Amino acid sequence: MDIQLKKKHPVVKYKYYIITGVAVIALVIYLLIAMGGPSKLRYDMENLQIVEVTQGKFMEYIDLEGIAQPKMTIKVSCLEGGTVDSIVAEEGSMLKQGDIILILKNPELQRQINDERDVLERKKVEHEEKLLQMERSTSALRRNMLQTAYDLEELTKKYKLDQEEYQFGIKSKAELDLASEQYNLKLKITNMMLNELRHDSLMNRMQAGRLEGDMEREEKTFQRSREKLNNLIVRAPINGQLSFVSLAYGDKINAGSTIGEQKVIDHLKLNTKVSEYYIDRVLIGLPATVTYQNKKYQLKITKLNPEIKERMFEIDLMFTGEMPDNIRIGKTYRIQIELGQPEDALIIDKGNFYQNTGGQWIFKLDKSGKKAYRTNITVGRQNPGQYEVVEGLSVGDKVIVSGYGQFGEAQELVLK
Repeated sequence: MDIQLKKKHPVVKYKYYIITGVAVIALVIYLLIAMGGPSKLRYDMENLQIVEVTQGKFMEYIDLEGIAQPKMTIKVSCLEGGTVDSIVAEEGSMLKQGDIILILKNPELQRQINDERDVLERKKVEHEEKLLQMERSTSALRRNMLQTAYDLEELTKKYKLDQEEYQFGIKSKAELDLASEQYNLKLKITNMMLNELRHDSLMNRMQAGRLEGDMEREEKTFQRSREKLNNLIVRAPINGQLSFVSLAYGDKINAGSTIGEQKVIDHLKLNTKVSEYYIDRVLIGLPATVTYQNKKYQLKITKLNPEIKERMFEIDLMFTGEMPDNIRIGKTYRIQIELGQPEDALIIDKGNFYQNTGGQWIFKLDKSGKKAYRTNITVGRQNPGQYEVVEGLSVGDKVIVSGYGQFGEAQELVLK
């Protein structure tokens, strides 16, 4: 006997299809709602850094690490070659200018100097002999000049006497004319002899002067040679610390070789690297400070190397007044370079929001402090601790400055 089956209701029959359809419709509606309004994100307030916008003095400065270095480092070189005979100053010694560092020996140079000394002594003897001859010649010339002058004076007297005798009629006109011709001839001859004697005397003096000059040059040449012996003693060129001496007894050194360094440590400098971002604003003479053991010390930029390497350039800073007592070469110090004068501005503390937003927007809390919304802002200058806010915020506003790497595309934060 056949049993008649009861027909199922359509809802029961297609209930799984209906449930699936409803779920799909609900998801679509949710997505449409989500796309139509701002996205929200719930976040724990304890994990965020919230700061308040304030009005205050903003100082633009750069915070850097600087390494203490000697103001100047001078290479110690040997002016003369030789073999190390004695090392007087050890590495790290504090030396004054002229203190002995090491002593060299050079037997060949010593023999050369001795030979030059012998040559100089022979030349001195020759020089003395020539001077003696010149002196004798000059004496003879002077005697001749005296005799000639005397003869001229006698001739002048005789001629005057002839003129007087002519006036008294003792001598005739012909005799006076003859005496006059003889006098004029003798006068010319005498004047020529005097000129020749003066010329010879002048030539002797000039020759004697040249001999003296030649001898002085010979002595200076020998003195310069002797200085080579003095150069075998290597001395400190300045007051400072001998940083190293890379030598041992018996080492052979060529002239001009560097045997060490000496550092001026009375006044140290700080060397640091600055981002290329500041290349147009960091200038020589710009003030800076270093804080050490709760005390500030004033600095200024004294040297700037405009060459950029790895997006950085180097500067040197010198202390303008007092220097820390226990500053040491190679030690690191925090430096603040001032880029301007303090000015009134809206200020917020630094956070990582700038890296994610480029300073174009920030999350600002509402009055309840339970929600935060994206707010467009304009960030101006900055220093290592603060940003200057140009537009978008007011004094007393509270903003979130951290955690932006976790917010994604959220437009609103619900704070727990």
